[in-house]
Amino acid sequence: MALLHVFAGLAPDMAFSLEAVTIDHGLRDASIAEADFVAQTCQQMGVPHQTVRWDGWNGDGNLMAAARDARYRIIAEWAAARGIEAVALGHTADDIAENFLIRLARKSGPDGLAAMNARFDRHGMTWARPFLHQSRADLRAYLRRNEVSWIDDPTNYDDSFDRVRARKALDPLEELGISAPVLQSVSLSMQAARDALDHYARIEARRYIMQQDGDLVLRLGLTGPLPSEIKRRMWRAAVLWVSGATYPPRQGALCDVINGLADGGSATVGGCLITRKGEDWRVTREYQAVRDMRAATTTLWDGRWMLEGPHQDGLDVRALGEGIRDCPDWRDTGLPRTSLIATPAIWQGDTLIAAPLAGLNNGWTAQIVADFHQHAFAH
Repeated sequence: MALLHVFAGLAPDMAFSLEAVTIDHGLRDASIAEADFVAQTCQQMGVPHQTVRWDGWNGDGNLMAAARDARYRIIAEWAAARGIEAVALGHTADDIAENFLIRLARKSGPDGLAAMNARFDRHGMTWARPFLHQSRADLRAYLRRNEVSWIDDPTNYDDSFDRVRARKALDPLEELGISAPVLQSVSLSMQAARDALDHYARIEARRYIMQQDGDLVLRLGLTGPLPSEIKRRMWRAAVLWVSGATYPPRQGALCDVINGLADGGSATVGGCLITRKGEDWRVTREYQAVRDMRAATTTLWDGRWMLEGPHQDGLDVRALGEGIRDCPDWRDTGLPRTSLIATPAIWQGDTLIAAPLAGLNNGWTAQIVADFHQHAFAH
């Protein structure tokens, strides 16, 4: 509500248009009335508003994480459909402190303990957090001064959630001088350390990682005494770039795969197929991860491929898969079969029309939308 009120006041003078969206997770009976309250407030302010219902919770896994991931995805889709260029979020300094405690309990390093980014990209949308240096108490005081009503989400007091327990733990910690501002300061230091490590990992990546269409080839057998943390960041960046995932696989799972391939072979992790041959490690998209993906020929496929060619109705983009049998020149491409079957192809029903990466062009080309060395270490 503070974010809405501040931006509604800024919009006329700064000449930007403002819209609001509420994601109703449908997990509490009161959520409908709460969404209506936001809608009425927006109407009074002259701000267009829409409520979007999320019913994707099946009872498995971490509810808070599932709801958060759904919010980002749904809001990004809503914003893109309305031609909105950026989304503002209301995270505060208290969220940074609570995150720090949660990640500390999970034995996180600099990346996990780093402060939230004030600006980042996700799901093709730019996001901003303008209140990261304001406390929750600051915002409530602002709302009281401006006579703006708000609703407290009762889940903020439910001890079954990690965030609520972390929030309550801050009070006794203050007796030791460990306050929310102190944790925010440490988080900012961890953010600086993370960025420095990524800076040097990016430099080494240019020396030892080669992009080959949608694959990455890592010559890490030739790196000599490269610090293990730099290697770890290079591996993580490679898997994230190839898979297009928001979060990397568990570090233990990735290490198990790498160590298990010391003598060669292949294994899968995080939606990627990793193979080793001599000094070269190849990271490619896992076919099973993209086997059922479909997209219009004019839209992004697998989060990173755009295709150009004679677009027409009845065509769609799918993984090449066994269609490689209809690509007589695929061996001339220099890419392994395991790589090519996970690349985008143009289909008309069950008929293969084109497979640009496998040598069957028929007027089509396929391009990666984000170069690894320019985007892999961006936060």
